[in-house]
Amino acid sequence: MKRVFLTGASSGIGRAIAERLVGEGHQVWGTSRDTARLPALAHFHPVTLDLTQPSSIEAAFTTAEAEAGTFDGLINNAGGGQFGPAELMEQESLRNDFQLLVFGHIQLMQLALRGMRERQSGTIINVSSLASRLPLPFMASYNAAKAAMALFTMSLRLELEGSGVRVIDLQPADIRTRFNDAVAKFAVDHPAYRRRAQKTWHVADRNMQHAPGPELVARRVAALLNSDNPPPQITVGDFFQARIAPFLIRCLPMRLQLWGIRRYYGI
Repeated sequence: MKRVFLTGASSGIGRAIAERLVGEGHQVWGTSRDTARLPALAHFHPVTLDLTQPSSIEAAFTTAEAEAGTFDGLINNAGGGQFGPAELMEQESLRNDFQLLVFGHIQLMQLALRGMRERQSGTIINVSSLASRLPLPFMASYNAAKAAMALFTMSLRLELEGSGVRVIDLQPADIRTRFNDAVAKFAVDHPAYRRRAQKTWHVADRNMQHAPGPELVARRVAALLNSDNPPPQITVGDFFQARIAPFLIRCLPMRLQLWGIRRYYGI
């Protein structure tokens, strides 16, 4: 039995992870800004957390850790996104995205590492995205934040070598959730971007509807938590996105990658 702190447990990938882990007998402290949205499950402990507020992050984690005694795992999963032209994105929105997707989760890692390093054991799984390597048009802040999280994860893994703490960058590709329903759209009707934004959203929404479900990610997370030697980075999705796309990214020059992305979205 492992004790796990999980962000973004109210829906999508996070909820599937929570259900999978408690189903395997683990104890999960799952977070949401609104605990009424969290599942009522045995071995699941609801935690109120607002990742945009550093004071909320520290209070939520330290309270949960006192209740758990110690955490064997931290899963940084909570997220969100905005869809629109990078040129027209407001600075405050950009800062909010990085607080939610990067800075808040870094703070949680720092808090968790105090106990993990002392015990010389623990697993940190950061849910970034394939978009960190294969960017989605009109989601520049999301792409950039996920790339920052992926590289921070790899840097941390290098620094923690020999500590007994395992750090993993988990990169989901398209996964069938309600993520697109929650994405905030801005300036998509701007005449300079309207046509390309509409085409991109059509393809992204179509892909979401035909993607594998979040249970696929949940199974991988459970396996990673139980692994003595997990990989530093893993991509989860359908065969093309999880296997072929990462191979092409490694092999093709950037100019061809960008050409392929434009063709894929019809822009």
